[in-house]
Amino acid sequence: MAGNVDSKLLVPPQPQPEFNEPWRKFDWNQRDVLKKKLEEFTLSNEDVKYIKILVAGEIGAGKSSFINSVNNVFQERITSRALVSSTAGQSKSFTTKLKPSRIKSGDKFLPYVFTDIMGLEPKVLAGSQPEDIINAVFGHVKDGYKFDESEPIAQGKEHYISDPNLSDQAFCLVYVVAADTISFTDEKLIDKLKIIRHRISDRDIPQVIVMTKIDEACPLVKNDLRKVYHSKKIKEKMQTCSDLIGVPMCNIFPVKNYHDEIDTNPDVDVLILKALDQIVYLAHDRLDSSSGW
Repeated sequence: MAGNVDSKLLVPPQPQPEFNEPWRKFDWNQRDVLKKKLEEFTLSNEDVKYIKILVAGEIGAGKSSFINSVNNVFQERITSRALVSSTAGQSKSFTTKLKPSRIKSGDKFLPYVFTDIMGLEPKVLAGSQPEDIINAVFGHVKDGYKFDESEPIAQGKEHYISDPNLSDQAFCLVYVVAADTISFTDEKLIDKLKIIRHRISDRDIPQVIVMTKIDEACPLVKNDLRKVYHSKKIKEKMQTCSDLIGVPMCNIFPVKNYHDEIDTNPDVDVLILKALDQIVYLAHDRLDSSSGW
């Protein structure tokens, strides 16, 4: 009789949080190989001392923390070359100036530099302006420029470069996006990102998304970082990034930034190194095409 049916049998099975097999092939033992490859990387154009990579993203997404995390990998210790705010839920950008951060391995500076910019905000006259980011990518903005939320830089201003050379230009734009909040991102902020993407795409500037805070977005990954490519939630978050911003999945890399650790970790390192490997070589390809090679 119906009344004797065990109620537990009527409860639908809960969906599994992970795939049986990783949906993206990833070698967790390639840390040292990638590190050596990036340490030995050289530029094909002798007139350019280093490749400039611009880092953009919403306030609190982890832009400066990602730059520090890259440096941590090569220094094999926790560093703080790019200053990071310790305020939880910060509402204003901690970065207010266009500031380059060189990456160092041992005593040697590597031939690429990350340029951190003021965080993006949804409001029209708040945070870094799309025109400032576009001008910075194209090399029109000098290092040290202090962002003005109410008025983007324009020709004739003190920090404006009218005729930029290759060393002034950025050859890759990295969007840093927090996995735990991407689904709630304000549409006005997405519109700003789309403006930037369309403008720089006209000049074939490669774009990569570094998706941070994957451990905060997925309990499975928080417990075991090596589950990142087994996680259905992380793949869903990456697809959301791709759909909203327009960057293909092959150029989206989930990472965990160093935050409260006091020692480095090979699993954290290898995810960061894989993202950096793609960023550096995409940027170098763009430099080659700009050099006419």
